[in-house]
Amino acid sequence: MSRPLRTTAAALAALGLLTACGSSGSSSDAGGKTTVTFWDNNAGPARTPLYQKLIADFEKVNPTITVKYVGVTSSEVAEKYNTAIASNSTPDVGGVTTALLASLTAQKALDPLEERYAKSALNGKVSANFLEISKSASGGKGLYQLPSSGNQDVIWYRADKFKEAGLTAPRTWDELFAAAAKLTDKGKNQYGFTIRGGAGSGFQVLSEAYAYSGLTTMFDAGGRSTVDDPKNIALIEKIAAQYKATTPEADVSNAYPQMLAQFQANQVMMVHHNLGSTRDVKTALGDKVAGFLLPAGPDGTSVLANPVDGFGLFKNSKHKDAAWKFMEFLDSHESNSYWNQNVGQIPANTEAYADEWYTGSGITKQAGDSLNSAATKLVQPPVYLPQYSKITKTDAEPNFQKVLLGKTSAAEFAKSVADAFTKAQADYQAKNR
Repeated sequence: MSRPLRTTAAALAALGLLTACGSSGSSSDAGGKTTVTFWDNNAGPARTPLYQKLIADFEKVNPTITVKYVGVTSSEVAEKYNTAIASNSTPDVGGVTTALLASLTAQKALDPLEERYAKSALNGKVSANFLEISKSASGGKGLYQLPSSGNQDVIWYRADKFKEAGLTAPRTWDELFAAAAKLTDKGKNQYGFTIRGGAGSGFQVLSEAYAYSGLTTMFDAGGRSTVDDPKNIALIEKIAAQYKATTPEADVSNAYPQMLAQFQANQVMMVHHNLGSTRDVKTALGDKVAGFLLPAGPDGTSVLANPVDGFGLFKNSKHKDAAWKFMEFLDSHESNSYWNQNVGQIPANTEAYADEWYTGSGITKQAGDSLNSAATKLVQPPVYLPQYSKITKTDAEPNFQKVLLGKTSAAEFAKSVADAFTKAQADYQAKNR
């Protein structure tokens, strides 16, 4: 392990592997060596060791380049990037989800990547759909993210309990609710479903609503948000009706960790998250768990929405060529396959689609085939709006809790989100004419 990596690993260990290090920026060349600073945007015990291995592999074949790893948790990364931009201390390379792209490109913090990608050995080997999703997430301004992984929303379910009850994986939302009712036994503290009422609930309920409604655009031709479309409202009402009927009462404030704990403890039979939890659920439950994509609504189709993860090259980097070389390495067939196999997500490098682990991965390949299919309907959340996180988290989450508690209606909740998106979209368009 290189010295910078050892130093950072020690700091992460001291902080429980979950606390971000401070600002960074590029080190000066010294002794013919270049140091590239890399921020992991979702550091933790599951991911950090994977990057440690890949960095060691990279440094072995690139002895003149040292990579300094800095772990930042996903909950802190937006603030860390904003602080670094303000203080001119951004890293050379950083992990960037599509949810972060709008903010970073609006602040002109990233370098465009089209020219580098066109000249790269990666050209033609990165999923075309992923590249288009990346460009759309940056507001159509170009390519500012090199995609590394695709993700999809998944309903994890207890395959063993479904089999015992004579149930099969639901294909529609109505089938899901019926299965949840059949699997609920409150006397045994067993519930068929779990609702995310705490952190992260805003985006989750919207993804469920659009999967049900089949709408493929977040705004109509006049720029009005479609969140309060009657079909979306109908699904939000159906979800709210599950609260305390087929779900635990604690769901009103539960976020992902609490939901997963209930699932692993045999208290809930279905949990909505995404492929990022593959490792957790498989480790805990093995073959007892399986997954299916979000079910279809009344028109028989399901619309998918979720971010693509990747890497950004920061404009202030003094070592852009070395930083790009590291990005290319991470997206190479071997590295990208290794990474996605271990995190349970969809590779961006299409050469990995023939790898044995992927062809036999079940729900991961199913989600990948769906995400890369021209026939699949996608809805792109307006993550390019600077107000996106405030609308879907700060404002929407407490209001959705009011829906679950019967203090406001699904229609009022949807209208409040729609009005906020409509105004944010108008502001964005006015500034980008």
